[in-house]
Amino acid sequence: MIHTKLRTLTAAALAIATLGTAGNAQSVELIFSDVNPPEVPRSKAMTDIFAAELGDEFDFQPYFSATLMKQGTELVGMQRGNINMAGLPPSDLAQQAPEFDILGAAYVVRDQAHLKAIFESEVGEQLKAIARDKLGVEILGTFYYGTRQVNLKGDAEIMTPEDMSGVKLRMPGGESWQFLGKALGANPVPIPYTELYTALQSGVVDGQDNPLPNDKAMKFYEVTDQIVLTNHNVGFGMLLVSSQLWDSLTPEQQQKMQAAADKATAWSDEQYLAEEAELVEFFEGEGLKVYEPDVAAFQAYAQEQYLSSPLSASWPEGMLDAINGL
Repeated sequence: MIHTKLRTLTAAALAIATLGTAGNAQSVELIFSDVNPPEVPRSKAMTDIFAAELGDEFDFQPYFSATLMKQGTELVGMQRGNINMAGLPPSDLAQQAPEFDILGAAYVVRDQAHLKAIFESEVGEQLKAIARDKLGVEILGTFYYGTRQVNLKGDAEIMTPEDMSGVKLRMPGGESWQFLGKALGANPVPIPYTELYTALQSGVVDGQDNPLPNDKAMKFYEVTDQIVLTNHNVGFGMLLVSSQLWDSLTPEQQQKMQAAADKATAWSDEQYLAEEAELVEFFEGEGLKVYEPDVAAFQAYAQEQYLSSPLSASWPEGMLDAINGL
């Protein structure tokens, strides 16, 4: 476990944080690592908005497509001073701070607006404090990636978790993902993402779950018949900066960085929300039935499954009720 005391600045880390490049000795060097490609909205938000808002006072150096740090190593990279910014999902933070597991469970985060509300609430302040004290990072904001929906073969209407009984639903491998499938009432089957189209086509599985942009990119609509807007899991990442660097900034610099993060994340979220809205029409045009089930029934069933399992043992006391109440 990484504790607060490990954030004490070494001379080398301080030099990385404050000296910048030789050509601009007064700028604050920001080395940002991300697994996403440079052309997606959340990456463009960092280069076109975040960096521009910061201006010459900061030297923003982005590395996309995991070209600098391998996926899963970014948090440790920030803690060691190799990089000082990254965009990471809650599951990465949960490796060292299990409290963040709650954010990946079904029907905890409901949508983009709820995600923003969480991090603007007392719950958000609690999570930010955990990130700072246990991990040595500051959470500047969240990037909405899209909401996972159930995509099935056949025309049997799905309105409640009971209707999912017996449905072979492809889910990613791993205990937490497989449990999420069970929490929807389905029979989860681990299938590699690259093999999913063929598995749907051949009937190895009856359906899958992904955000709508993924469904289009992978052409799952060619081998399925309906999309059930269960909205069961919100994909998002957190924009993080090393607490070492953050503490070295002046209050004015901190304010400027936070304002730039707010503007960049808001713009990125708008792009993903607009894309999802357009895709409903696209899938209907391709002949798929797109409809909403009894989401309240799915939420109640899923949260009951989580609360009665060991997976919720790390959730901070009272946090689920607080999130549900937002």
